[in-house]
Amino acid sequence: MYIKFKRFIDILLSLISLVLLLPLLIVLMSAIKLESRGPVFFKQKRIGKGKSYFYILKFRTMKIDAPKDTPTHLLVNSDKYITKVGAFLRKTSLDELPQIVNILLGQMSIVGPRPALWNQHDLIEKRDQYGANDVLPGLTGWAQINGRDELPIDVKAKLDGEYVQKLGFAIDVKCFLMTFISVVKRRGVLEGGTGFSDKLR
Repeated sequence: MYIKFKRFIDILLSLISLVLLLPLLIVLMSAIKLESRGPVFFKQKRIGKGKSYFYILKFRTMKIDAPKDTPTHLLVNSDKYITKVGAFLRKTSLDELPQIVNILLGQMSIVGPRPALWNQHDLIEKRDQYGANDVLPGLTGWAQINGRDELPIDVKAKLDGEYVQKLGFAIDVKCFLMTFISVVKRRGVLEGGTGFSDKLR
């Protein structure tokens, strides 16, 4: 029952967000296009519910000659690939806004485990142990408000499992509200960290 209600809330909030954020989205798209060559959006293959594949949308934050499907912290001199607008988008997490489209398409939810890269087999395998691959991935989640990039893969997977076990309105609201605090304080954002980073491009 709650899953249907959760889907309704996802659609409702996504539509409201698109309307309210449209002026900001236009400004950001213009800034990306004016600063560097390449598309406004960046698509990346990720793992969805039931380990199906989908393409996540982000605002492009790196130059078009940056290596593909390579975590930022594994790049040598990664700063040379990140545009000035991209650095701002990453710092504020505004590069994630296009995922509103993924939510509307039913590929993601507002709250859920962050979708793993298609080739992050270690994280995918760990999540299998906790049933975390059996729910829609999210724009934000339990692991994101409890450490994010600072977390090693086994801890991240365990937290994703805790979310699945507690899945309900209360934990979704808590994740949603705490995400704003995490973004403002940049809590857990660690581009060169040892844990799984969401900033992969």
